[in-house]
Amino acid sequence: MACIMCPPDLVMLQEKINSCKLCPLSFTRNHAVPGSGPSKAEIMLIGEAPGREEDLKGLPFTGRAGRVLDEALEKAGLSRSDLFITSVVKCRPPNNRNPRREEIELCLPYLKDQMEAINPRIICLMGNIAAGAVLGVVGVSALRNQTLSDRFLVTYHPAAVLRNKNLMEDFVSDLRRARMMSLKVAGEGKDEGKDEGKGQDLLS
Repeated sequence: MACIMCPPDLVMLQEKINSCKLCPLSFTRNHAVPGSGPSKAEIMLIGEAPGREEDLKGLPFTGRAGRVLDEALEKAGLSRSDLFITSVVKCRPPNNRNPRREEIELCLPYLKDQMEAINPRIICLMGNIAAGAVLGVVGVSALRNQTLSDRFLVTYHPAAVLRNKNLMEDFVSDLRRARMMSLKVAGEGKDEGKDEGKGQDLLS
């Protein structure tokens, strides 16, 4: 797995994630999954942790939940290639269990460094694990349709939509809102130097 033409800070960060041994998940993984997308992505999607397919391929959201995500993105007018997609925890928990608190705490600095390096306009937190880790709050249904700290949106995790197809409409609506918010912020900040190209892709 190689990172092609990325800014040095993201290259170093990806290498640190791929070689991380901070918690026991590193001993059961096939691959760490740092994330993928443009180094200057305007929108960042954050999930929970890699699943079986992601662990095998080293790429985020490549399994059944990933197909749900792709369908929702298309309906929302977004392209995966324009987004940076990652998870709170970078290695697969055994049997796809929820990440433990200590695993989240050890992995969270990597996510914070990614957010700082990419500096997306909008960050979409998919599910309670992501919302709790980044914002310290949970309750997707209550947090939806709010903008938190001027850049965070909370929505369902694609796996939840996979289990309950009735959530798809709301999920698409949230992603569409993220797109519209990104465009609005872009229009308000054209002179801030963010619109000088998309940057290079960070590929796991």
